[in-house]
Amino acid sequence: NFITNITTPNIDWRTPQDNNLWQGVSGTNNPCPIGYRLPTETELNNQRLSWSANSEVGAFASPLKLPVPGYRSNNGGSALITNLGVGGTYWSSTVSGTDARSLIFGSTTPLMYNINRGPGLSVRCIKD
Repeated sequence: NFITNITTPNIDWRTPQDNNLWQGVSGTNNPCPIGYRLPTETELNNQRLSWSANSEVGAFASPLKLPVPGYRSNNGGSALITNLGVGGTYWSSTVSGTDARSLIFGSTTPLMYNINRGPGLSVRCIKD
């Protein structure tokens, strides 16, 4: 199921926004298994800088073995999956205003980017 009643279109799945939902192992609604958490922007960026290649090849060759699952669009809760098999977009736990920081990669140079919290991005949990 996908949340379709986003009150502020394309911004967030929760009103009001809650910046503490994914913060650390004991964060409310932490999407990771017990003892794991989402990496911070700094942790994901350091991982990105260690890749053997600045592409999806480097992402998969990294210790995190990041595949290219694409992401789910947040346009009215449609089931549209974008960039499947071409790019990866992964949430970090770092908040930036009304957005969150994420790692984006594909055939172009990977980078950290602000993304509103409406889309369904992948997560890669790390052990604390």
